Amino acid sequence: MAIDFTLSPAQQALQQQARTFARDVLSKVKDTIAVYPRPEDRFFATRPFYAAMAEAGFVHALVPTAYGGGGMSTVDFALAAEELAAVDINVPSTLLATGLGLEPILGFGNDAQKRQWLGEILARPGERLAAFAFTEVTGGANFDNPDPSAGVQTHARRDGDHWVINGQKHYTTNGCGWDGKGAHLLSVVCRTDLTRPPQESLAVIVVPGTAPGVEVTGYLDTVGHRAVVSPRIHFNDVRVPVSHLLGAPGDGMKICQHAFSWTAALIGAACTGVMRAAFDIAFEFAKNDRRSGAVPVIEHQNVGYMLADIRMRLEAARYLSWKACHQLDLTERRSDELAIMTKIYASELCVQVVYDAMRLVGVDSYTDLTPLAGLMQDALCFPLYDGGNMGVRRRQLHTRFRAPGYDPMASAEGRG
Repeated sequence: MAIDFTLSPAQQALQQQARTFARDVLSKVKDTIAVYPRPEDRFFATRPFYAAMAEAGFVHALVPTAYGGGGMSTVDFALAAEELAAVDINVPSTLLATGLGLEPILGFGNDAQKRQWLGEILARPGERLAAFAFTEVTGGANFDNPDPSAGVQTHARRDGDHWVINGQKHYTTNGCGWDGKGAHLLSVVCRTDLTRPPQESLAVIVVPGTAPGVEVTGYLDTVGHRAVVSPRIHFNDVRVPVSHLLGAPGDGMKICQHAFSWTAALIGAACTGVMRAAFDIAFEFAKNDRRSGAVPVIEHQNVGYMLADIRMRLEAARYLSWKACHQLDLTERRSDELAIMTKIYASELCVQVVYDAMRLVGVDSYTDLTPLAGLMQDALCFPLYDGGNMGVRRRQLHTRFRAPGYDPMASAEGRG
């Protein structure tokens, strides 16, 4: 059976739907948020765009059909993500963050938990956000450190039929919700016993954003992704029923890996979208601008060669992303090595591509005369967030390489 990259008619229709939505709706985000100096206000201003995205079915796409959703595959989500990110990174990132908040429930929730919490989000998809409360204020790279005194220090203490949660998180995308008081639900990474290593104590507990003790204490202002909100969230004696625990203590290790594998592959698609936008800007400039010369600059060999390099890079990132997403779908997330590689490769390539587009255009690209400076601000985030490439992602690969019996061809051949 031949390898076939041909998109099905349904995938072509999805791709076109996402492209049209991005052109007609998301193209207005940039001007809408430009007037707001505070990060939370920029985020709140995107609420109508997110509602439109929900109306178009993108939130339902996150959830399997068995629980009322659209059941979109990771590959199909990547097709849509590229189209959306090519126009705006902010609102799609809010969607991705809701998906990340739901991933622990999708992967490790029991049937009753899935029906309750997924159903709540889908009942009002444009209004209700989910968030993954993962990163400690001291950092998230060593969440799996076997030393009980290190790593995650957010603590869930059992008190009868409840967990009582205390701790502090930041970079909790969507964590403030649309009203600044808390997302509809937060999947909180915590430890059930601070005297035991995370392999035995790391857990994920679902917390309603309206629970007493959930406090939004401030917002981090980011250089790029200007309307993607990064709140600080404190949990002060937050009480939730014991039934809000996903799986068992110690399962938090697997849950985090599961959730971040999904985002890793899709970030590759988002990076491809940003690279595509950078190429389009550089290409139009090269065809139409002479820089006071006799011919458009595309007639010069060095410009043509730079455009060729950019095109090759974004095509390579696109197909690696597709392969990684296909592998996740094919193996039900058991094989995520390619997803991790995609996160590293595409994110760092994106920075290089946008920089090369800026070099081609010249100093104007460092001003507001072109969108390239803004794209660079967005691109710089990709290698740093969602498990930084140095602190987390390369370490994940290094750990695999050190494992007995590691097979470097397994992922390529779809075996693991």
